[in-house]
Amino acid sequence: MPHALSSFAIDQKWPAQHPDRIQLYSLPTPNGVKVSIMLEETGLPYEAHLVSFETNDQMSPEFLSLNPNNKIPAIIDPNGPGGQPLPLFESGAILLYLAEKTGQFLPADAAARYQVIQWVMFQMGGVGPMFGQLGFFHRFAGKEYEDKRPRDRYVNESKRLLGVMDKRLAQSQWLGGDAYSIADIATFPWIRNLIGFYEAADLVGFQDFPHVARALEAFVARPAVVRSLNIPARG
Repeated sequence: MPHALSSFAIDQKWPAQHPDRIQLYSLPTPNGVKVSIMLEETGLPYEAHLVSFETNDQMSPEFLSLNPNNKIPAIIDPNGPGGQPLPLFESGAILLYLAEKTGQFLPADAAARYQVIQWVMFQMGGVGPMFGQLGFFHRFAGKEYEDKRPRDRYVNESKRLLGVMDKRLAQSQWLGGDAYSIADIATFPWIRNLIGFYEAADLVGFQDFPHVARALEAFVARPAVVRSLNIPARG
């Protein structure tokens, strides 16, 4: 039987088994698990679909119909505003949408709300791009470059960003304040990746940022985070 998602081209490649649930198209990368974590934290029913970079799923016409920027994650909420399906891409936008939909992890008070949002933007504009470039020059193809100036540029900027966060976390329990929020969900997967998968803890002197380390430890101990780090599961 046709359902509300049948009109979306992406449903042809990744058919919804539960079309009444939020559809997540993703991969367990730092950006991808942001949304997996948010869905697990909020308890919203969802269905996860693996977008495999190994087979260039992100370049398929079906995926591009949902996200023309060919990046994960993306979602379709069959029960969006006004009861209509809502397709969304960009992890920061998705976190804000899910926070507003559920009334969770984003303060209702306007001043506190924008305190959280500014740290989400800090992650989107700084932490993600800079840590990602550091990973390229330290762990991937860029590590073969004889000229280490590009690597060192991103190392220094990553250290600066960690310093900003460390000062903030010396004053508050979490990035957005004393309450856990989408600012933390956006940011800590990247910090975990930096010192784990990218193997850059020594390179950035992670031991010099004890407050970041404290908050990261609390983050990765959350049951929803533990469940989410391999969602959607790689093949």
